Amino acid sequence: PRVSAKIAAGEVIERPASVVKELLENSLDASARDITVEVKGGGLELIRVGDDGSGICSEELEIAFARHATSKLESDTDLTKINTLGFRGEALPSIAAVSEVEFISRPPDKASAAYLRLAAGTVVSRGSCGAPVGSTVRVADLFSRLPARRKFLRSPQKERQLISSVVSSYAFAYPEVRFSLRMDDREAFVGSGGGDLRDVLAMVYGGEVGSAMLDLSDIEGKVKVSGLVSPPHLSRSTRGYISLFVNRRLVQSRRLTFAVEDAYKGMLMVGRHPIAVIDVRLPPDEVDVNVHPAKAEVRFRDESIVFSAVQRAVRSALLEGAPVSTGLRREGVAAGTPPSIQTATPSLWGNSTRLTPIRQPAPDSKSLPRQGLPALRVIGQLHNTYVITEGPDGMYLIDQHAAHERILFERLIAQFRDARPEVQMLLKPATLELSPRQEEALLQHSQELASHGFTVDSLGPRLCLLRAVPTVLAGGGERESLLELLDLLHEREEGRSEERILTSLACHGSIRAGKKLSMEEMRELVRQLEQVETVGNCPHGRPSVIHVSGDLLARSFRRR
Repeated sequence: PRVSAKIAAGEVIERPASVVKELLENSLDASARDITVEVKGGGLELIRVGDDGSGICSEELEIAFARHATSKLESDTDLTKINTLGFRGEALPSIAAVSEVEFISRPPDKASAAYLRLAAGTVVSRGSCGAPVGSTVRVADLFSRLPARRKFLRSPQKERQLISSVVSSYAFAYPEVRFSLRMDDREAFVGSGGGDLRDVLAMVYGGEVGSAMLDLSDIEGKVKVSGLVSPPHLSRSTRGYISLFVNRRLVQSRRLTFAVEDAYKGMLMVGRHPIAVIDVRLPPDEVDVNVHPAKAEVRFRDESIVFSAVQRAVRSALLEGAPVSTGLRREGVAAGTPPSIQTATPSLWGNSTRLTPIRQPAPDSKSLPRQGLPALRVIGQLHNTYVITEGPDGMYLIDQHAAHERILFERLIAQFRDARPEVQMLLKPATLELSPRQEEALLQHSQELASHGFTVDSLGPRLCLLRAVPTVLAGGGERESLLELLDLLHEREEGRSEERILTSLACHGSIRAGKKLSMEEMRELVRQLEQVETVGNCPHGRPSVIHVSGDLLARSFRRR
């Protein structure tokens, strides 16, 4: 039995965040309106979850720690219409099997509370005590008797981040519940419990994000989709900001995540991801929640209907919330017309001429190989995005953003290797509001930020002052770059290379597509590009230069 209990616990309790998730679900199933979570040592030393829910009477408290004992099901037919987050009766016995547990609970109709203490799944003591209505679970020395499990856990900092993510996710799903999280004697999150999802999202991601989000509401047959999604201009470098719920249950679903991102098709740059909090409601008999040991995945009776409902709801919110000036067409370029080429004069642009696009097979126009550029003469700019140049062997089209990104990336790599970042002090320091995960990353990685050229001072809970930035960001975008860098540090695994961070800095510091450049600016861009080691692609892998050979041009105009 002892070995069996530990094997079962290994399926349900993977890490400290798993304990927090299971205990939060029990509190929510008990109709709690106020839930507090306290964590020490990344959850390995202590996890305490208290609530004001319905509690467990003293006669049933010990039964709650028996395997597969649950009060949430009465018959096997209830498995086809599950309305609770938990239903297997595995959480409490699994937690008790790998830790020391103290459980105190008092139902509303009882004058005193009952308590139970267990060690390695065995009852040590029981009795009664004074306590408010609800339940408090104290989990100590998690995995202390399983050193092999402890060995595979992340650092305490990473475990804290995962716990914070679990708490904030359930705050999204239950905005009417007041959640509070305290980690190592520091307040990490305190919700209002007012019932407004936008308020919760502002608490987690910051006020600017909360106010910019678009409302999501759509019904397709039995499927109802609600929540908030970010407008296209508000994006992140990871998918960690997409939170999905099915009947208020936190789930992981590649299919639904793809539905969300596919709705942004044509609106986001490659490598950018939206912020989304989406809850899908459908009849319990249309979804199977009993397909994953930790209940992290679900299976739909008709997945295509759910997919299309989510995709359409997100797309509708984006189209309704988009300003008139945004769209799939650039201003001044009518749909279906050929692109225009602006021909440079010695000072300003001259008159535009129309040119039919080259319609040759793709292999004839190839990305430039990994080699240096020849000497190029700048001719002009196309759509304020591509620099047109002439070389010894044809035409070279340069993506101004991708090319500048490659230039800055190689410059940043050289500075990082020499440990000498170029720093620019800000004339007016910027005050930033941080999310809990960003604040945690700032506390843990202040030295790493300094090594990249950032000088950041803490102003108190969730606030910081940005005083200096890498020189590549001095032209703007320093706020967004720092926030994204904190997200990357939060998501990054220990020992991962710095390449992704440097790529982010280069992207934020580079010239944007759509910016009109002067002849001097284009010439300087080409001059710097001629000096880099790798010309063909930007750090994200997109082509930065396309070469159209003179031979291809001659054949296209039937001169050969």
